[in-house]
Amino acid sequence: MEYVSPEGLRLDGRRPMEMRQIRAEIGAVSKADGSAVFEMGNTKVIAAVYGPRQVQNKSQQMSDQALVRCEYSMANFSTGDRMRKPKGDRRSTEISLVIRQTMEACILTHLMPHSQIDIFVQVLQADGGTRSACINAATLALADAGIPMRDLVTSCSAGYLNSTPLLDLNYVEDSAGGADVTLGILPKLDKVTLLQMDSKLPIDILENVMQLAIEGCKAVANYIREILLENTKQLEYRRGV
Repeated sequence: MEYVSPEGLRLDGRRPMEMRQIRAEIGAVSKADGSAVFEMGNTKVIAAVYGPRQVQNKSQQMSDQALVRCEYSMANFSTGDRMRKPKGDRRSTEISLVIRQTMEACILTHLMPHSQIDIFVQVLQADGGTRSACINAATLALADAGIPMRDLVTSCSAGYLNSTPLLDLNYVEDSAGGADVTLGILPKLDKVTLLQMDSKLPIDILENVMQLAIEGCKAVANYIREILLENTKQLEYRRGV
């Protein structure tokens, strides 16, 4: 199957280095300390953050840092197939761990000892790049909750299909069997917090694909900063500042 036409267009009409449209909204869950909805194309994710709060299981309490917990799930209606996925299946457990480790790299946990922060992420609609969308939603939700962070952590995927590096893969491209890289970075600190890769790539091509993913992450970071700035202005306006 041809994923890039001779005119240089992908199946959804994008150029190889073009991202899907991104949209975000803060404060989607009123009961949570922080929450956000994040969309990348047709992929839609909601994240809610509770904490820092008292540790529920005292045996897990840490005296020098906060305990970060994460739970990832997919809504039964998020994909085309109607098969019910059991709660706590291997994929969900693995992605929960990936998101937790990625967020721990940016949260200043040492400022909140003897406490816990819970991050809940649910995929409402899946069309490729769900991990990236989950991380971006969790970052916004943490910022909304006022959790201190070293930097925003943002994520984007890139792949290699039909001898062409592609940015921000959708589901059809993602399941085509080509190599794809999911990257998470701290953009201001220029540090990588997540790197996952399916299948092998020659090192020179990997560098191009990685660079493309980094550009995507930085574009997401700029967008998230705009959303947070706009939200701050609205709060100031409501308080009459």
